[in-house]
Amino acid sequence: MHALSKPTTILSNHRQQIFIMTSTLNYQQQGSGPDILLIHGLLGSLENLNMVAKGLKDNYTVTSVDVRNHGNSFHENNMDYAVLAQDIINTMESLNIKNAHVLGHSMGGKIAMQLALSFPEKVNKLLVADIAPVTYPPHHNHIISGLKSLDLKNIKSRKEADKQLANFVDEASIRQFLLRNLTPNDGSFSFKCNIEFISNCYHQVMQAYSGLATFTGDTLFIKGGNSDYILAEHRAVIKKLFPNSKAKIIQGTGHWLHAEKTVAFNKIVNDFLNKS
Repeated sequence: MHALSKPTTILSNHRQQIFIMTSTLNYQQQGSGPDILLIHGLLGSLENLNMVAKGLKDNYTVTSVDVRNHGNSFHENNMDYAVLAQDIINTMESLNIKNAHVLGHSMGGKIAMQLALSFPEKVNKLLVADIAPVTYPPHHNHIISGLKSLDLKNIKSRKEADKQLANFVDEASIRQFLLRNLTPNDGSFSFKCNIEFISNCYHQVMQAYSGLATFTGDTLFIKGGNSDYILAEHRAVIKKLFPNSKAKIIQGTGHWLHAEKTVAFNKIVNDFLNKS
């Protein structure tokens, strides 16, 4: 929805399920108790962390957001992390959330880190899933090219879209994840995400934090044992920016550790949040 659109609200009892689309981020809210924010990764949506939200909602008010240019949030041709963190602040203010625990995966982890470094008073405990505060080399170009190449006007089924995307992306599971961005549109398909803006801003998404701040709050980095997103060589910069940080490794998982071993991931998250 456009940033200037009037808000649309669907509300059920006891804050169990709320959807709002305004100039702030689109979000889903459920549960009750202390606030925790969940932030998804590149080319995803708030649905990606649903299994994490389900593991938290009995004890927390869980707010899952669609990052700008993703899901049902607004589209803007800028994805600088300072701007993405401000989107979170705007959403928190609209919901009267003074501070919260924050969990982010991949790009969402970078947004969460930026938020903690720029607005430390807004973040209680910080959880970062399989990403480091470093600049990464471009490694999604084939995916972005594949999505941009889809003949959406003539595709009649997700199976057809999958066949076209297979020319760029070998892994069926990754194609299935990416094609969640497709939505039916008058007999054809369109993207929920703004693939053009994401493509234009991809260089920003790969960047590292460049400021001088530190976040001294409790911080946990959760790494997939088979993933190379967090490496031993990143330890120094992590400790510099987050001096009170610890790390956990979930063996037998890759970058999608929360989906591959949800029970183990949720236990680590809950144990960290419950520790005084």
